[in-house]
Amino acid sequence: MDHTIALIKQSHQGDEEAKAQLVRENAGLVWCIVKRFYNRGAEAEDLFQIGNIGLLKAIDKFDLTYEVKFSTYAVPMISGEIKRFLRDDGMIKVSRSLKELAHRSCVCREQLQEAWGRDPTIGELAREMNVDTEELVMALDASSDVESLHKPIYQKEGQEIRLMDKLPEAEEQEDRLLDHMLLQELLTGLDKEERRLIYLRYFADQTQTQVGKELGISQVQVSRMEKKILKNLREQI
Repeated sequence: MDHTIALIKQSHQGDEEAKAQLVRENAGLVWCIVKRFYNRGAEAEDLFQIGNIGLLKAIDKFDLTYEVKFSTYAVPMISGEIKRFLRDDGMIKVSRSLKELAHRSCVCREQLQEAWGRDPTIGELAREMNVDTEELVMALDASSDVESLHKPIYQKEGQEIRLMDKLPEAEEQEDRLLDHMLLQELLTGLDKEERRLIYLRYFADQTQTQVGKELGISQVQVSRMEKKILKNLREQI
């Protein structure tokens, strides 16, 4: 990490060789992300070059005061650059299996809404369908329509509001991204059971009693663990 930070400092001071070295040393990271976008209608080498553009942006924009690893900061920027390229060129291809999974999830969601009288969480939906939560999220994300930022969402008496007008400011988006990266860093310090507890409570929206059943412990133990974890996370922040 110190080696990478030293190169980033040199790069920010105008050292092009240091920047080139960072690009070479992070080639494996870029290829790892590129592999996620195989079979989308673009050549792998082209995606690698686009990914490197994201990497260069990450190098230039990385704030040395960020308490996150450079790779953690770079991954969403590299991935985002590739996604923009594919979307702008209309190259995103959604596999049949993901389309079918997304369709099944819509049917299942409607059935659960009718049976439970509320919207199921992603975790509940995945369990009912007997699929991994990550796989379901990927299917829903891949099958969602890409909206044009210039698409009008309100028109009346000559007044028009476009989708891009409702987007948060860039500064707010960066703050949310940094909060997300910080959370990722903090969660890596937890053990497997602690991470599972936090995921179930705050991402799958389960009650302490439900979490206790999944972890094989009592609701009281869940409450104690949760308070301890949150206390430690707050201290780290």
